[in-house]
Formats: sequence, C-alpha cells, structure tokens
Amino acid sequence: MNIFSSPSIKVFSVVISLFHAVTFAAVINVNQSDDLQLKLDSAINGDVVLLADGRYQGNFIIANGITIDAKLGERAHVILDGNGKGNNLTLLTSNITIKHLQLINWGNDLTEQNSAIYGEKSLSNLVISDNQFEGDGFGIWIQKTKQVLIANNTIKGNPSLRSSDRGNGIQLSNVQNVEVVGNEVSYTRDGLYIIGSQENILRNNTMHHLRYGVHYMYSHSNKVLNNLAYNTRAGYALMSSKRLTVQGNESRDSEDYGMLLNFITSSNISNNIIKNVWTKPENKVLGREGKGLFVYNSAYNTISYNTIDTTEIGIHLTAGSENTKVYGNNFLNNPVQVKYVSNREQEWSQNGVGNYWSNYLGWDLNNDGAGDTPFEPNDGIDKLVWEYPEAKVLLDSPSILVLRWVQKQFPILKPAGVKDSYPQMSPVTAPSLENN
Repeated sequence: MNIFSSPSIKVFSVVISLFHAVTFAAVINVNQSDDLQLKLDSAINGDVVLLADGRYQGNFIIANGITIDAKLGERAHVILDGNGKGNNLTLLTSNITIKHLQLINWGNDLTEQNSAIYGEKSLSNLVISDNQFEGDGFGIWIQKTKQVLIANNTIKGNPSLRSSDRGNGIQLSNVQNVEVVGNEVSYTRDGLYIIGSQENILRNNTMHHLRYGVHYMYSHSNKVLNNLAYNTRAGYALMSSKRLTVQGNESRDSEDYGMLLNFITSSNISNNIIKNVWTKPENKVLGREGKGLFVYNSAYNTISYNTIDTTEIGIHLTAGSENTKVYGNNFLNNPVQVKYVSNREQEWSQNGVGNYWSNYLGWDLNNDGAGDTPFEPNDGIDKLVWEYPEAKVLLDSPSILVLRWVQKQFPILKPAGVKDSYPQMSPVTAPSLENN
C-alpha cells in the first residue's frame, strides 16, 4: 500500500498546505513613492498588498495569487492611472482579489481589448469588488475563467465618445460560475456583455445611458435577476441563447426595446417590469416603434406575470416565434398592445388565467375575474397595415371602418392570430419569487 495515497496522509497534506499559506503570507505596505510593479512581483501567493493613498501610474501585472487593497479601505483615494494605454491591471494567475481601488485612464484600443482589469485565460477564484472605474475601453474583461465574483463596482465610460467606440462595462467570455452583483455601469457601450458562457448569475445591477443594459450571446443556463436598466436603446438584449431565467428585472425609458428576445429558446421571462419604451421624435422612421417585448425567431419560452406599460407596441412577435406560453401579464396603456406577424392561432392563457389588457371592453357576468368574451387584439386591417405601412393614412376612412365592422359581425373572415380566452378584469398580481 502506498502510504502517500491514504486519506489521512491527504488530509495531513492539506493541513500542512494551509499552515504554510497562513504562516508565510505577508502584508506588504506600498507608498506612492515605491515601485508598485516591483512590490507586486515580490509578493507570493496569499500575500496582501495594501496601497496607501495616492496615484500609481503605469500598467501593472499580477502574477501571483494575492490580494491588492487600499490601505484605508476607501476606493476613491488610491488611483491606478494607466497613462492612456494598455490595461491598468493584467491578471496572469488564479486566486486574486482586487478591492477598493480607483482605476482610470486605461487604453482605448478595442481591438487589443484594452481594459481596466484584464484576465488572461484559464483562471479561477477571482474577486473584484468595491472598485471605481472610469475610462474609454472595457471596464472588466474576463475570459475562460471559473468561480468569479464581481461585486459592488462602479464603472463609467466616456460619454464624449460614440457608443460604438466605447468598450463594454463588464465583458464575460466563455466563463462559468461567475456572479455579477450590485454593480453600476453607465456610459459604456453595453453594460454587461456575456458570450459563450454558462451557469452565471447577474443580480441587482444597475445599468443606464448605454446601448444595451444586458447583452447575451450564445450563453446557456444563466440567471438574470432583479436588475435595473434605464435610458438605453434596449434594456435587455437576449440573443442566441437557451435556458435563461430572466426574473424580477426592470427596464424603463428605453428607445427601441424594453426586452429583446432573438433566437431564445426554453427560457422563463417572468415578473419583469417594462415601462416607457418610445422612439424619440428625431429618430422616427417608418416601421421604427418602441417595443416593450420584441420576440424574434424564439420559441418554447414562458412569458408570464410581466408588466408592459406605456410602450408604442406592447409585445411584437414575428419570424416563427410560436409555442410560447403567454399568461398573467399586464398590458397597460400601449397604443398597440400586440403585433403578431403570423397566420397561426396563438392562445395566450394558461389554466384559465389570461392577461390583463387595459383596452379590453368586455364584461364578467359570473364574477370569476375573467372576461366572458375572448380578447383578440388584432384583425385583418392590422395585418394589412403591418404589410403595407403606407396604408396607415386610410385607417380613419369610412371603408376601413366598414371592413372592421364586417370582421366583427362575421368572425370567419377574421385571420388567425393571438387570442386570450380568459382576459383578466383587473391587473394581475405576480406571485412572489423564491430567493435566488
């Protein structure tokens, strides 16, 4: 028997390793007059590097698993200045913690992925918390990494640059088990950009004055919980992904989309609030309207208990977006509640629970809370106008009014579309969510 493979020897080895980590870990105090890179190079795994107040200029590399923190724990007084090039901090190894720093003036070369904090590939166990960022390029870029916490940071881009010339606030590429919580991101291109990543959580973040607040691409089994996005082109742009849980979020004051689902499958979109999605007058062109929910080429999803309030189009489904459960939602004050471009009938209720429509004019004689007549938001005239937008000028003409009346009197002439058989007579109260 090999004694080095026995359980007791393995436990002893772990204890010895921990003993060495605790025993030999050091606290390294750094002043502004010191060579910070030299101090970082001299630190070994487990050391804590404490920076005194001041400005530290340069592009620094962390090659060992250390903690770098402000000596007084106040992030606004320890400044890492990248001198307008490269990365402020480049991480080459795992087990790094970065806290209470202010990172500014890193590079703006997006092709080179210039970032305030840039993680090389195949890292794990990173903590980036309570820092303040302000610069042109990417804020935090993490790739091919596992077990990361990015928490309570403030990231601000450069509003004088065009949106397309700015980096994203937090960029996650091919990562797993990353939690992004409590951050505020503004004036970057996108707030949180996630591509090719699984089993991650975005929770309690605030994103504003951006192109997209949250942008997903080719990512699966992720959770987007209780975030706020405002003053964006799209609060949440979810694309080419599956098994997303998107719950408890808010999107307001967006111009194009409150929430965009493009090739999203097997996902749960629930308990979200979308309000005031309206295209600015100076950006108005034919066919461009603010959409609360835009569902494109997406299927087998559940859209439930959301509130879509004061948007030019409440929900727009197109390009094969079928086999989707839609129930328990509140559609309030939307001039066009539904735009559904298909000739296949869709039932928008589940187990006797439909949606609340602020323009429903039916009645409830049996007092069961649901209208006695189904709600069908669109007719053949709507579909005609969608296909030929120029026909909008005829909507108030006597001939159009007669056609609408004929469709009501002879339903067989009405094309298939969305039908809610149990429209709710009062706004639906969403069930409370479990703690996620």
